[in-house]
Amino acid sequence: MSLTYATLGTEKKDYTEDDYYSIPENIRAELIKGKIYYLAAPSRIHQEVLSFLHATIYAYIKEKRGTCKVYPAPFAVKLFNDRKTIVEPDISVICDPGKLTDKGCSGAPDWIIEIISPGNPGNDYVRKLNLYADAGVREYWIADPSGKTVSVYNLASGTFRAVEYSFEDEIKVMIYEDLSITLREFAKNSQG
Repeated sequence: MSLTYATLGTEKKDYTEDDYYSIPENIRAELIKGKIYYLAAPSRIHQEVLSFLHATIYAYIKEKRGTCKVYPAPFAVKLFNDRKTIVEPDISVICDPGKLTDKGCSGAPDWIIEIISPGNPGNDYVRKLNLYADAGVREYWIADPSGKTVSVYNLASGTFRAVEYSFEDEIKVMIYEDLSITLREFAKNSQG
């Protein structure tokens, strides 16, 4: 998720998915390139934006009788086969049912949305952007409730240049021909 990170410790050990799955379920963490990062609890507005986006995408898929699945965090996404990177995006949309496992997703989702928290936006704008591009994620959104903006990356095109939108704008979803989303209801009263 896009929250404040703290490393598991100062040891130099490389952790694997076995270590990740041994973390108690009530502790939220991610495994990135062999390092475990704890996740702080999200804010209320973070959860409201997440709930709204999840419900909107879910309703669209259901209405269209689509085969894609949408999952809100916590939902484990094993990006690579190296057993050293498992993330929990705020929202994951997976269109290949062969990637779904009992533990989550094995491989790149088609679309990931992260909702940043004020404490550490660099995780989403740099670390995760690069991870998701390397893994083959097609579309990546970064929603910023404090700035009331959404950065949209078309990673399938191979470019790292974001198209910036405000919460007032209609944002065209690239992986679907006829879905646009606005976060207008959060534009006036949101607190990051």
